[in-house]
Amino acid sequence: MPLILAVLAATLDVLAAVFIWRSDNTRADRWLAAGAIVLHAAALGHQVFHGGTITIGINEAVSLFTWQSAILLWAFCWKEPLRGLGLVIYPFAGFWAVWAAAWPTDVSGAEIASWTLRTHIVLSLFSAGVLTIAAVQAGALALQDQLLHDPRRGRIMLGLPPLQTMERLLFQLIGVGFFMLSLTLLSGLTFIRDWLAQHLAHKTILSITAWLIFGTLLWGRWRYGWRGRTAIRWALSGYVVLILAYFGSKLILEQILGKHWT
Repeated sequence: MPLILAVLAATLDVLAAVFIWRSDNTRADRWLAAGAIVLHAAALGHQVFHGGTITIGINEAVSLFTWQSAILLWAFCWKEPLRGLGLVIYPFAGFWAVWAAAWPTDVSGAEIASWTLRTHIVLSLFSAGVLTIAAVQAGALALQDQLLHDPRRGRIMLGLPPLQTMERLLFQLIGVGFFMLSLTLLSGLTFIRDWLAQHLAHKTILSITAWLIFGTLLWGRWRYGWRGRTAIRWALSGYVVLILAYFGSKLILEQILGKHWT
């Protein structure tokens, strides 16, 4: 059942991206993406929740992460001109939905009884999801900057907003993501007892490093007016460190060391 739901979700994700690529103004991509999000959520429900336990291996974590990025983008697109980012985020979510359903990670379920831990998980997903959209936005901004003087840019740039608007949206996303990441780190303090024994040292250090990078970028924007390639480099660097904090440490723990966060 999860695989069937995931394949259907991936199909709708790809169709949504096709409508975006064609610059179709019928809003069909929004409804296709909405259907994909619902089907992806149903597939994840079968994979992750088992009675009173939750099972999230590396594949399920990436699938959940991409689903959450897709739903945030879908919501943001109703008010901001971020539709073109669906070319990357929607197919990526569809791919990982199928991958996680076809090859579930062999890990045991864990009972999540503490409301503080549940809150921390939700906050971490939201912060990572928003910052994923920011990273894709930074990539689109970099591409737009390079193709600005290319006569063939019409199709490639997909009717993206002006550079000033793209930069404004980038820093708005980073600001929201930074705030959510701050809450994530603060909520994590409530259940950390022993960083080494719980195998959280690397994850925590890298998360704080990402927080410092994004914080420095926002400060540089406010104090020195950072923009353009400087902002893009800082944004992408912070995102890479954030991804390493979660998926890098999780991959090494589960697949190489055979351990898990506790």
